[in-house]
Amino acid sequence: MIKFQNPKKGFHFRLFYPILAGATLRERLLACLGALFGIALTGLICGAIFGAGAHLPLIVAPMGASAVLLFAVPTSPLAQPWPIIGGNTISALMGVIAGYFIHDPIIAIGVGVSLAIGAMSFTRCIHPPGGAAALTAVLGGPAVASWGLLFPFVPVALNSCILVAVGLLFHKLSKRPYPHVPLPAAVNTHLTADTPSASRLGFLPQDIDAALAALDETFDIDRGDLANLLQQVELQATIRHFGPITCKDVMSRDVVVVGRNSPALEARGLLLKHNIRTLPVVDADRRLLGSVGLRELSDKAGTVASAMGPIGTALEMQPALSLIPALTDGRSHAVIVVDKDHHVIGLISQTDLLSVIARALPSVVVPQAGKAPD
Repeated sequence: MIKFQNPKKGFHFRLFYPILAGATLRERLLACLGALFGIALTGLICGAIFGAGAHLPLIVAPMGASAVLLFAVPTSPLAQPWPIIGGNTISALMGVIAGYFIHDPIIAIGVGVSLAIGAMSFTRCIHPPGGAAALTAVLGGPAVASWGLLFPFVPVALNSCILVAVGLLFHKLSKRPYPHVPLPAAVNTHLTADTPSASRLGFLPQDIDAALAALDETFDIDRGDLANLLQQVELQATIRHFGPITCKDVMSRDVVVVGRNSPALEARGLLLKHNIRTLPVVDADRRLLGSVGLRELSDKAGTVASAMGPIGTALEMQPALSLIPALTDGRSHAVIVVDKDHHVIGLISQTDLLSVIARALPSVVVPQAGKAPD
C-alpha cells in the first residue's frame, strides 16, 4: 500500500503496510513459503497417485485461493480444515449438479455458485474458493465431465485434504497455532451465578451483539476472537493511560520458595508462617518449576512434586498492569517474575497489583469507614 500526503505538507509512502491487522513482514513471508510447499506438495502427491497418463487435472485452480487463506490468514474462520475440505468439495458437487441439469453454461455457472453458497452456509463451511470450485465443475470441459459425480471427490476433495495436511504440518513447524481455536468465554471458577470479576466492568457479550447488529455487516473474525481483541484493546489503553509502571517497580523481591523434593508438610508450614497463598517451587539453581498452595497440599503427605501445578510468569520490565487478566481470572493469586533463564527474581500478588491500581488512580476518592461518599 502506498500513501501520499498533501504536497504542501510533504509526502511519504508506506510500502508493505499491513492491510490485514497483525500482518507483519514475517507473517507474509511465512505465507509465501507455506503456499510454495502446500501447492507443490499437493500437485506432487496427486501426480504420484494418478500417474502422468491420467486424464484428470493433478490439482484444481481453487486450491490456489485456498492456499492464500490457509497460509496468509490461518486464524480466519474461512481457513479452517472443515471449510477448506467441505467448502471445496460441496461446492464442486453443486457445480456438477448444476451443469448436469442446466445445459446453458451462463445460467449453469450462476446457479452452481448460488447453490454452492447456500450449501456451504447450511453445512457451516463457508470458503470463498468454493465458488471457483463450482465454476470449475461447470466449465472444466471434457476432463471434468468424464468424471461426473466423482470430480468433487477426486481430485477436489483429495487436493483439499492434502493441502490441509501440509498446512497442519507447516504451521506446527513454524509455531503458529492451527487449526485456530477461539478463546472460550470466561467462566466463574467459584461455581456461583455471578459473572467473572474481570467481566463485571467494561463491555458485555450483549454489547458485542448489539454493536454487530448496529453495523449490520459480516466480519471475517470469530465472535470469541473479537471479544478477546476488544479486551486487549481495553488493557493496552489502560497501560498507556496510567504510565509505564513495571513489574520491577512493584514486585516482592524476598520470595519464599520451596524445592520440589521438600516434604508437603514443610511447604504447608511456610504458607501458614508467611501468610501467603502461593509458594513457588524451584530447582537447585532457583529456576521456577511450578507452584503449590494450601488447596493443592491439603491432602498430600509426600513431597511437593506430587502437588505442584503451573503458575503464570512475567518479566521484570513488563508493564505491571498487563498482569490484570492473569490476576483476575478467579484462579491465580500471584504471578512469578523471572529472568531470561527462568530464575525466580520476584513475585507480584493480587494485593500488589491492587496497590498499583490505587496509586494509578489518584482522582478516586476513598470514603472513610462508616461514612457514605458525597
